[in-house]
Amino acid sequence: MMKRMWSHEQYKLYKQKSMQLLYSKQLKELQEAGMLRGSLSAQEQTSLISSQEDLKQALEGAFFIQECVFEDLTAKQGIFHDLESHVGEDVILSSSTSCLLPTDVFLQVTYKKRCIVSHPVNPPYYVKLVELVPHPETDAAVMERTYSLMKEIGQSPVRLRREIDGFALNRIQYAIIAEAWRLVKDGVLSVADVDLVMSEGLGMRYAFIGPMETVHLNAEGLEQYTQRYGEGMKRVLSSFGPVPDFSGEDVKKINQEMCELIPSDPQHLAARRERRDRFILGLAKLKKDQESKQRKPV
Repeated sequence: MMKRMWSHEQYKLYKQKSMQLLYSKQLKELQEAGMLRGSLSAQEQTSLISSQEDLKQALEGAFFIQECVFEDLTAKQGIFHDLESHVGEDVILSSSTSCLLPTDVFLQVTYKKRCIVSHPVNPPYYVKLVELVPHPETDAAVMERTYSLMKEIGQSPVRLRREIDGFALNRIQYAIIAEAWRLVKDGVLSVADVDLVMSEGLGMRYAFIGPMETVHLNAEGLEQYTQRYGEGMKRVLSSFGPVPDFSGEDVKKINQEMCELIPSDPQHLAARRERRDRFILGLAKLKKDQESKQRKPV
C-alpha cells in the first residue's frame, strides 16, 4: 500500500515483516551498485517502509494498493473483497497477477472502476516493464493515474487497451517458448543451441529495440520490410507445428537435456539465478548509461 507524505511515498506492507528486512538489504545493495532510484538514500527509503499486522492500520491513508499474493484466483478475489470494505472509492485497487484476467480477479469488487492489473516483471527493479491491464469497467483516469505513478517510480509501463488472456508479455514469451520447444522436440536444435539463438542472437537486439523497430530498421521502413519479406514470413509461419502439450516423454527428454547443462538441485539453481540477476543488473546499468548519454546535448 502507498500513501503520500511530504512528496515521498510511504510503503506499508501487510504481514510481511521478513520482506521489509529483505527490501532494506536490497536497497543498500542497489545504492552500492549505483542503481538506486530517486533522491533519497537507501536508509531514507528504508525508513518509509513499514510492516503492519492490522489490515485497517495498513490501509490508513493509502491511495494505491498493490496485491502481490501467489497466483490463486480464489485468494485474490477474497483479498479484494476484504479490501473494498476498508477504503474509499478513490483508492486504486491493483493486482500483480501475471495471467489472471481482471474480470475474474475483481469479480467480487462492487466498485470496479478503480480496479486495474499492474503486472511487474521479475526482477522488477532491473526489468522496468509493467503491464497495465484494465477491467472492462476501469475508469480512464485510473489507468492514467497508475501510468503516471509507475513512471514516477522509474518503471516503464505499457497500457493494454483491453484485457486479453496472457496479457502482452506472456503471449509473446509463450510464442517463443512454443517454437523453441518444437525445435528441440523435433531434433532441429539442442537445448543449449536454442538458448544461444536468443541470448547471442535475437536477445542482443531485443534488449534495446523491440520487434517492430527491428523490422523497421532491417529495411527502409516497416512497409518495405513487409513487401520484401512478407511472403517468406508467411511461408515459415505456416510450417509451425501445433501447440505443444508440455507433458509426457517430451518433458522428460528435454528436462534431462536441460539438467545436464544446469542441474535442478537448489544449489545449482540458486547460483544460476544469482548469475542471471547479476547480468541483468549489468545490462540495466548499461541501458541507463546509454539513455543518459542520449539525453545529453551534442
